[in-house]
Amino acid sequence: MIITSNLSKAYNGVQVLNIESLDIPKGQSFGLVGNNGAGKTTYFSLLLDLIQPTTGYIKNNDILVHESEDWKPFTSAFIDESFLIGYLTAEEYFYFIGELRGQNKSDVDSLISQFEDFFHGEILNQKKYLRDLSKGNQKKAGIVAALIGNPEVIILDEPFANLDPTTQIRLKGIIKDLAETKGVTVLISSHDLLHVTDVCERIVVLEKGEVVKDLKTSTATLKELEAHFTGTPIV
Repeated sequence: MIITSNLSKAYNGVQVLNIESLDIPKGQSFGLVGNNGAGKTTYFSLLLDLIQPTTGYIKNNDILVHESEDWKPFTSAFIDESFLIGYLTAEEYFYFIGELRGQNKSDVDSLISQFEDFFHGEILNQKKYLRDLSKGNQKKAGIVAALIGNPEVIILDEPFANLDPTTQIRLKGIIKDLAETKGVTVLISSHDLLHVTDVCERIVVLEKGEVVKDLKTSTATLKELEAHFTGTPIV
């Protein structure tokens, strides 16, 4: 589904990402982990054509991301609050995204009604602009907006940050359902090793812009990741 080949990104001659090869099949729940500056957000930005590669390419369903926009109708993302439109209410924003994705108001209402427990009564019917919501509630709105229009690929950067424990648990169920039941390719970056091992069937570790581990998730994965980031041997 997503093919990365000889991909690099450099700023002022300093290379921040260098991935020779990385293939993500359709329907996989894929986790990207690494310390700050490892290249996670850079990779997602290249995947969404927010920045241009220095060398190489990413293909999304055989479409070269940096040369065509044909991948956009089946791909959605929530990276940060800049993806929101702050002067809209949550409902106005959802309907706007729905219109972009060929969904009518009824379609959007049907989808967001499935997430009332996710919203905790703090987002819908509040007559609040998105810019006036808490960081956590902005994130909830952005994540649900990314689900509108039945995308085949969903990209979420640090989706668990700023969310309360109840919402984190609900979000993990949503992500698992997308990949396991609906065949959606879900890409997640996270600093939270426990959450990412809970929801992702495969985890790639980036370090200084390069892939240093590519793991199929198992009962031993969390310990292996903890050992990697603490520099201690597995016992």
